[in-house]
Amino acid sequence: QPNAMGGREVGGLANMLAAHMDLENPEHISAVKTYWNAPVMPKGQGLKAVDLFNAIESGKVKFVWIMGTNPVVSMPNRGQVERALSKCDMVVVSDIVESNDTLNYAHIALPASGWSEKDGTVTNSERRISRQRGILPPPGSAKHDWQILCEVASKMGFGEAFHFTHPSQIFCEYAGLTGYQNNGKRQLDLSPLQALSEAQYNGLSPLQWPF
Repeated sequence: QPNAMGGREVGGLANMLAAHMDLENPEHISAVKTYWNAPVMPKGQGLKAVDLFNAIESGKVKFVWIMGTNPVVSMPNRGQVERALSKCDMVVVSDIVESNDTLNYAHIALPASGWSEKDGTVTNSERRISRQRGILPPPGSAKHDWQILCEVASKMGFGEAFHFTHPSQIFCEYAGLTGYQNNGKRQLDLSPLQALSEAQYNGLSPLQWPF
């Protein structure tokens, strides 16, 4: 099973916060805001995939950054997705191939790393975190997603909060968030791992939460 659980854990859906926290829960919003010193927090759920492309087509969303997916092929109603992307003011696509159906609509294409080059963790459907180690270096000018995001954040003036140089630093900061103001209320609590050294992170064996 792919990293679907891992994506949810870190808030990779538009209707949830990181660490399985709830966008409709004031306590959760306050916890994330305080932990990350983030003065601007979302006021509600974001747009899910189908709703997002509807909003792009109607002009409500003018910038979209597509990572790790090919929505022209994978989304229902291909014609509508193509109309939306063709109308969008700015389409950025991160991908590991030179061309595909979605890249045809990209104003900016960013070369990303593939599975055999990625370095980090994945979590499967039984909540088991596994250390993923790249077996090949990223080719050419390709970079890991986290590196691309950090560089963009730095250009936007948020470099102090995105000064990571290794995935272990991101993992430890995130692990700290899962335990922040938790007090046993949420099963997802990886805080015992927040002080891992880079060497300990590199040697991490698969483990299942809660632990």
